[in-house]
Amino acid sequence: MARTSGGRWYGPSAWALVAGCWLGILPAVGQVPTGDADPVFLEAKKAVKFVLRSETPEYPPLAKLNYIQGRVRVQVVVTREGRVQEAHVVRGHPFLAVAALKAIRHWLFRPARARAGPEEFQTYVDVNFSLRFKKIGQLPQQPEKDLTRQVHPPEVLERPGSSANATSVRLRLLVSPEGGILDSQVLQGHARYVAEARQLVAHWKFRPARWGALSVPWYLDVEVPVEGWPAAQATAGAGGH
Repeated sequence: MARTSGGRWYGPSAWALVAGCWLGILPAVGQVPTGDADPVFLEAKKAVKFVLRSETPEYPPLAKLNYIQGRVRVQVVVTREGRVQEAHVVRGHPFLAVAALKAIRHWLFRPARARAGPEEFQTYVDVNFSLRFKKIGQLPQQPEKDLTRQVHPPEVLERPGSSANATSVRLRLLVSPEGGILDSQVLQGHARYVAEARQLVAHWKFRPARWGALSVPWYLDVEVPVEGWPAAQATAGAGGH
């Protein structure tokens, strides 16, 4: 049996299976609306019928190695042409989330239609990653907690300064092994400033998470100062001058 540097054992007879992807319209915990003109939601049974082409995610090797499994929920916005315009992870282990995002961003849908013609819509895609074993006793009791204890999380290396009066948007970033941003989920903040916050954080520099000698994808919660709101309030208070 192979061993890692941490002394954990991994049976060679374990094999992995992606059980499937499906659409669900369930409330997303911690989601912040993106504006007054959000795309319409489709009901679950209707949204399933709109899928023209789907891509099954590959099971990440590092997730297999560490016995990581479970569900990833992705919030999807589909354009009038049926392409995925936005895909943001709502919840799910970072190793699995990277694979889910990569696949879902290539999905193709039949556009929703209204009286005025095709329109954007929004829904949630759930991807379930499931491991199966020849011997039940091969699965560790707390694989995710075991891995988390071994991972050194990402760090912010450089970010621009901001005004002391700036408001902020709290984002959960999915930082890539190269130190880039793969995705951002809104945790808190005014919907009007979410897009600006995402643009600003794209210019930050990060040190990626480390698992031993390997760089790995991982989440990092950050506060992103946004200058627009205080400036607008100051202008309004001065009578617009």
